[in-house]
Amino acid sequence: METALSSSQSYRPRQRKCYAVWEITLKCNLACTHCGSRAGEARTNELSTAEAFDLVHQMAEAGITEVTLIGGEAYLRKDWLELAREIVQAGMICSMTTGGYGISLTTAERMQAAGINQLSVSIDGMKATHDKLRGKLDSWRQAFTTMQHLRTVGLPFGANTQVNRLSAPEFPLIYEALLQAGAQAWQIQMTVPMGNAADNSAILLQPAELLSFHPLLAYLAQRGHHEGLIVQPGNNFGYYGPYDRLLRSFGRENNEWAFWRGCSAGLATIGIEADGVIKACPSLPTSAYSGGNIRDHALAKILTEREELTFNLSAGTSAATDHLWGFCKTCDFAELCRGACNWTAHVFFDKRGNNPYCHHRSLVKAAHGVREHLTMKRQASGLPFDNGEFTIHELALDESWGEDPWHFTLDQVQWPSAWQADVPKILERLNNEIHHNIANTRTALALASG
Repeated sequence: METALSSSQSYRPRQRKCYAVWEITLKCNLACTHCGSRAGEARTNELSTAEAFDLVHQMAEAGITEVTLIGGEAYLRKDWLELAREIVQAGMICSMTTGGYGISLTTAERMQAAGINQLSVSIDGMKATHDKLRGKLDSWRQAFTTMQHLRTVGLPFGANTQVNRLSAPEFPLIYEALLQAGAQAWQIQMTVPMGNAADNSAILLQPAELLSFHPLLAYLAQRGHHEGLIVQPGNNFGYYGPYDRLLRSFGRENNEWAFWRGCSAGLATIGIEADGVIKACPSLPTSAYSGGNIRDHALAKILTEREELTFNLSAGTSAATDHLWGFCKTCDFAELCRGACNWTAHVFFDKRGNNPYCHHRSLVKAAHGVREHLTMKRQASGLPFDNGEFTIHELALDESWGEDPWHFTLDQVQWPSAWQADVPKILERLNNEIHHNIANTRTALALASG
């Protein structure tokens, strides 16, 4: 499953939904160890061309303004360019997310001719790490070759990267590689335990490791703002920590309105699976969040009448926090945040409403001298978009991590050779920020308690 990167997520007047992420096939030429949809083979009942065209027209009528094609690997579906052209002819923007394996210059030219607006190429580390996570040798080189082809034909492109214990230490190197490749934007998402990633949960960051990663990403975002690479957090990243405004304004300072405003699933986004299943968000587990199939019901009916697509309509009402539990139930930001990313919470705990991947939460815990630790309680079933269940424990903040070879710290971070002279100062700054962030949170908690 490729992560989607939208170029247009603003509301249209009087239209509730504007952005659709469409998995047009589950067939894939990679074998990613962190793939949430367990992509590989095509679904046995994927939509026909005629059914897909009908869906395009229903999306346009429902007020969708942009459609991102994903897979699997979208270009492995035979009629993918026909679908792209139909989306554009229906008056919608067509973008695409790809693993970038096997895309030739000719294919890039055909993408441009079909009217595809922009692409996002998945990059999950430097060469060895990326190839390991993507399950195929040479996938890193091919992804960057794809970027060269897109640059040659003049198709705007960005990249998306999942943060986990394998990729996190390489983020400055990835940043520099993407900058040199000509990427315009870089979207960051946390790897969470869905699909294949649930089977490889040792690579997932522990909540306390966010204390070190957030300052690093904020530094890269600021650098990107000046050097021309927009660094942007995905929907399952951040939330009300000291860098939230900075990250959500793409490295710019002093944007007071750039902060997390709650999950937009079903409000501004929908997800579509290759067999016609409709969800409020492309990442949500299918078994719990399928609102119906367009083979059985009109898209407009599913979008407006199914609870699985409308559960976020309670935002701004007294019922907006009814689903919250655990830390999120007690949080000062509960009414606005609403438990942050529902996908992340659900795949950890098999229900939404308590999100462990929150920087503010990690800081509050650290200010109290504790850290949270996630352990697997129940394995995933082995189906696409499935999840297991985790338990969460509290440990002392300074308790040893034991023999944990992948524990992420700033000491593990790898830096571009051109930055080496500045690395000691960068590390000193980032380490100071970690301590200051915890101290400032401790002070804020003390003041709030009177």
